[in-house]
Amino acid sequence: MRSVVTGGAGHVGTNLVNALLADGQEVRVVDLRPPSATGAHWIQADVRDEAAMRRAFAEADVVYHLAAVISVVGGRGGLVRSVNVDGCRSVAAAARQSGVRRLVHCSSVHAFDLRAGGVVDESAPRALAAELPAYDRSKAAGEEEIGRAVADGLDAVCLNPTGIIGPDDARPSRMGTVLRAMWRGRMPAIVDGGFDWVDVRDVVLALRAAAERGRTGESYLVPGHRLSITELAHRAGVAARPVPGWLVGAVSPLATVVARCRPDHSALMPTREAMHALHSFPVVRGAKAERELGHRPRAIAETLADLQAYFRANGHLKP
Repeated sequence: MRSVVTGGAGHVGTNLVNALLADGQEVRVVDLRPPSATGAHWIQADVRDEAAMRRAFAEADVVYHLAAVISVVGGRGGLVRSVNVDGCRSVAAAARQSGVRRLVHCSSVHAFDLRAGGVVDESAPRALAAELPAYDRSKAAGEEEIGRAVADGLDAVCLNPTGIIGPDDARPSRMGTVLRAMWRGRMPAIVDGGFDWVDVRDVVLALRAAAERGRTGESYLVPGHRLSITELAHRAGVAARPVPGWLVGAVSPLATVVARCRPDHSALMPTREAMHALHSFPVVRGAKAERELGHRPRAIAETLADLQAYFRANGHLKP
């Protein structure tokens, strides 16, 4: 089996590549950064370059498209839409032209309109309204590009995981940065709101199941556990006091400006788009992924314990 993973140097990509390699697969990683996984063939390329994607996908059985730009500070001068939408179009076209057996696109729950309230399932409205965050709109538009390619004959499946946390998070990811700051005692106060949190290893299992059992053209929500930020901190063994909502609303415009100037600090900033996600606090249903892909989210306590142990073992936290 020959698999290609775009964005294979990221959090989900690292976990997926290691799992594929452990099963003896030949793996190519397409990323602008070198992957940390040992044994994968790295192809340094931009997913918006269709010719480069065709070369990368040559004789591949499965392509996992993970590459994306995550943003809580707006469109970043068009970069978010360019990578998340034009990149999907390029990858889908290259996969179809290269004769790839299946494309598995890792999208996000943010492709849905989280303002709607209530329960989010695969039939819920998509994030199409102009007033929604740029990242959310880009994920919905990226899935539309995949859908057009399916109509042209591509065998593709989309996955929509919720907030991803878990080990093998070297850089670390946005929520990895938040949890590390909590464990370091550098977040004595936390914002109100919450989200649904899923273990990165469960996302990898769902991606691989989608490659084998997902139905062509379908989307699958992959949730974990719905917890407020206060509850998440408590499960992580951290005592933190929530900041009043009125105060967060007052500082979020300034926090957004600061985060745009210092993107390396954006994970800890209560930007307007970050607050949009947390205040939505969606109820996400994963019955379809459970029924068709065998998705079973592990306990959140296991996820947090394994992430903390990973950070300690790799020098991100003191023993």
